[in-house]
Amino acid sequence: MYLVMCKIKCIMKRQVVSCLPVLFFICLLSCREDLPVLSSETEVVTNPGSPHLVKGMFVLNEGNMGSNKCSIDFMDFRSGIYTRNIYPERNPEIVKELGDVGNDIEVYGNRLFVVVNCSHYVEVMDVRTAQHVGSVNITNCRYITFSGDKAYVSSYAGPVQIDPEARPGKVVEFDVNTLEITREVVVGYQPEEMVIKDGKLYVANSGGYRFPNYDRTISVVDLESFKVVDTIDVAINLHRMELASDGMIYVSSRGDYYGTGSDVFVVDPVSGKVVRSIGLAASEMCIDGDKLYMISVEWSYVSGKNEVGYAIYDTAKKEILSRNFITDGTDSSISVPYGLGINPETKEIFISDATNYVTPGYLYCFSPEGKLKWKVRTGDIPAHFAFTEADFY
Repeated sequence: MYLVMCKIKCIMKRQVVSCLPVLFFICLLSCREDLPVLSSETEVVTNPGSPHLVKGMFVLNEGNMGSNKCSIDFMDFRSGIYTRNIYPERNPEIVKELGDVGNDIEVYGNRLFVVVNCSHYVEVMDVRTAQHVGSVNITNCRYITFSGDKAYVSSYAGPVQIDPEARPGKVVEFDVNTLEITREVVVGYQPEEMVIKDGKLYVANSGGYRFPNYDRTISVVDLESFKVVDTIDVAINLHRMELASDGMIYVSSRGDYYGTGSDVFVVDPVSGKVVRSIGLAASEMCIDGDKLYMISVEWSYVSGKNEVGYAIYDTAKKEILSRNFITDGTDSSISVPYGLGINPETKEIFISDATNYVTPGYLYCFSPEGKLKWKVRTGDIPAHFAFTEADFY
């Protein structure tokens, strides 16, 4: 049974299938105030540095679904110190955990935003202190992006469960200053990541709850009218999105885990058409300049195993630069590559390892040449990164 649940987590990613019983969850909440404040843990992992812009990196640990163990770590690039679980001691007056399944983290302006999926809210903090500013309640929220003074959050808009009759999802707009919800728009089924280009919001729809009848579209939302003005047919079970420097949109398809594998498709937002696929699987993508970095953990029910990859694609030359950007053999030590980030200043590559999904994971830092620089223990299921130029106290 344990193996089955692990496979579900790996295969469906964050397309979760159930939560803890409501009674247990209520009891857990009622006990929080009686628990002692959890202290953070620090560890020196590398020599102090002298960054010009990027001072540090927040690491969001998802926490196994139902465990209420979402947490935030911080890597200070100036001191070389990694601090685990910074939120509780900086916010002792509200809660001692962030909640259930951290799904996205972003820095925007002077604030830090964390999307907590199964707890159905977006936590907003001061980026310099990680202290609570406010929160926005959004059902089954997934990912967040920004334009001007507005934030846009994709939402499955229904309960956390597999359901062939699951309703379409939505995108929720809220004001980043007042944290008031301003507008909503219905999009495709179980929407995931989003990008903004020329006043339009592009939303990758997965349809993951409606297995085997996945969605295969991108919803195009005009930000002025906040209405869907186009729907682009791409491929089944869409997930990640990145906007390249030439204006093209790269969107990943997770496939169906049987005969249809994962791939990355290139969409021209001007024509509203798919112009090509690149022939690489991707469970995570991160773009830096003209380089699209991808890691993949692709489960197949046909082979009964995962296929793991670490690739770089040149979006300008339209060619694969590397099929394994880890060049020192460290990839053999990584159990489940899960999160991916590129330091925009140093070009260091960060990869997280979810290990067995129920115990602490690890964060690996590689040089731009793919050589291991350091490794550190994280919280459970380290998954998402947000770099900051602010001084963190």
